[in-house]
Amino acid sequence: MGNGAKAAQKRERNAGKSADKGPTSRTKVNEAAKNIVCQTCKQTFLQTTRAPALEEHAQNKHSKTMAECFPNAAK
Repeated sequence: MGNGAKAAQKRERNAGKSADKGPTSRTKVNEAAKNIVCQTCKQTFLQTTRAPALEEHAQNKHSKTMAECFPNAAK
């Protein structure tokens, strides 16, 4: 038995393993996690976004404070 046959057998075995897995896209999960919304422009941010990034958005885009753009965001 040559190496070509071993490779073919391994491909056959691995094909069965990968067929069982479902889709791995995280798009729906990420869209659901966008629960911080800028009240000025309605741009959404992930819930894991930290205060400095929100403050930067408020200053650069709107020349406002974080509290004005994101009144519900935890500090």
